[in-house]
Amino acid sequence: MLDFSIKDALDIVLMALLLYYVYKLMKESGTLNIFYGVMAFIVAWALASEIFSMKLIGSILDKFMSIGVLVLVILFQDQIKRFLVDLGSHKRWRFLRQIFSHHKEVRDQQILRESVMPIVYACMSMSKSKTGALIVIQQKMPLDNYAKSGDVIDAKINTRLIENIFFKNSPLHDGAMIIANGQIEAAGCILPVSHDTSIPRSLGLRHRSALGIAQATDAMAIIVSEETGNISVAYHGELYTKITSADLEHRLSALETPITGD
Repeated sequence: MLDFSIKDALDIVLMALLLYYVYKLMKESGTLNIFYGVMAFIVAWALASEIFSMKLIGSILDKFMSIGVLVLVILFQDQIKRFLVDLGSHKRWRFLRQIFSHHKEVRDQQILRESVMPIVYACMSMSKSKTGALIVIQQKMPLDNYAKSGDVIDAKINTRLIENIFFKNSPLHDGAMIIANGQIEAAGCILPVSHDTSIPRSLGLRHRSALGIAQATDAMAIIVSEETGNISVAYHGELYTKITSADLEHRLSALETPITGD
């Protein structure tokens, strides 16, 4: 008779939740096929070593398993970093902080006026003139390595400045702008390009770069299409196209880390 206790049931539930979170993280980062491959390898190892007791194959797979964890850590260091950041900055912790905040409504209005609306107005203006733009909003994960690939701006968020940087004759208009801690930190930055096959072919390099940074980090990326003028957003590994200015305002206001960095 099997000795199955509540502790065993809890162990199974926690393992299932961990696998689900890893699956979700891999899906957002566009590496779901690797997740399936790792799971297939684990199943093969369990069958060969534990169930069928195949000593030769089992011993070979054991060697791979011993170094497999190290290899996975090296390959998925960005995803692991993002997992730890998400764990420490979950919305429930933000909710607890808000309980003790006596001036939250006033602060939110100030953030909206000083940081969110200048970005929204700039995107609306560039959308009307079909000026291509790519704006990345830093969250918990630092974007210093990406900012170093461009030119340092270190200026207050300003609608006219954003429009001038992405003006077609500007030398920085082809790269990405990075906003961090309430400042336009850098422009003309190079971002990782997503190779997700689900991206429509009609979308160009800006959309793929935006999705790439959203898959590699917890940042939000805003895209203004040069061809159509449509505004899109990439966040948490997902791409949302053809959003309205009101929707953009709502998404920026609802960021887990306010644009001011407070």
